[in-house]
Amino acid sequence: MFKFISLFILLAAPSCAATNVVILGTGTPRPDPERSGPSVAVIYNDKAYLFDSGPGIVRRAAAAATRLHIPALEMPNLQRVFITHLHSDHTLGLPDLIFTPWVLHRTAPLEVYGPKGAKSLVDHIEAAWQQDIDMRTNGLEHGNTTGYRANVHEIVSGVILRENNVEISAIPVHHGSWPQAFAYRIQTPDRTIVISGDCNPSPALIKACNGCDVLLHEVYSVAELKLPRPTWPAYLHEFHTSTEELSKIAAEAKPKLLVLYHQLMTGVTDAELVSEVKTSDQTKVVSAHDLDVF
Repeated sequence: MFKFISLFILLAAPSCAATNVVILGTGTPRPDPERSGPSVAVIYNDKAYLFDSGPGIVRRAAAAATRLHIPALEMPNLQRVFITHLHSDHTLGLPDLIFTPWVLHRTAPLEVYGPKGAKSLVDHIEAAWQQDIDMRTNGLEHGNTTGYRANVHEIVSGVILRENNVEISAIPVHHGSWPQAFAYRIQTPDRTIVISGDCNPSPALIKACNGCDVLLHEVYSVAELKLPRPTWPAYLHEFHTSTEELSKIAAEAKPKLLVLYHQLMTGVTDAELVSEVKTSDQTKVVSAHDLDVF
């Protein structure tokens, strides 16, 4: 269920060429029915820019389109996605994002931006669904032959897209043993937004924010370190960012709004998680839920 405060934020924002952040999924690999897999939409000038494609992305987008009245997230308009890294919980929604909007009359190919390996992933998805494609295009549905396709852009760091007053940059970050992982910086005329993806503390991400309007950052609670899993603390330290580390990041990056997402928080409430992140009075901290809007 979406939050009334989120709806208020959305309705209070300027309707013309305003930038909004829509949380489509805050989840982790744990199958929490209240949290779809990680995915964020940045909406500017009635266009949607999606970041990560966790399980449930398409249905969350449909919910945002109908309940929150965001037409940019209607099925034919889901045309761009930026993948932070190739972990399954960030990409399991990609087949859904490729095919469902096509079935519902998207004619434009999906533009997929991501690290090396993204093309192989997409090629194998298309191959796996070849019978479905054949049936829908050559059978009685007479589906179009363009909307299921995906144009893959394997990226490096730097500016990767400029269009319609939107500039998107890829920021290299460290996510354990992955050879490539990216955060993203989205610059529009009215807001600067940085999305961390999965990473441990990154100087490049801090520099990219530098007083940004919104920093969305993954995080784990210090309570996770107390779980009886022998290798868990070492894994967390190498792959993710603790609340204590995020406090230091916020002190340097100075975002106006710090949004916690993709939260690892076993046994901890949202309020307790937020209380673990210490920031100055200039930075507001919130723990996001699916379908929140900022």
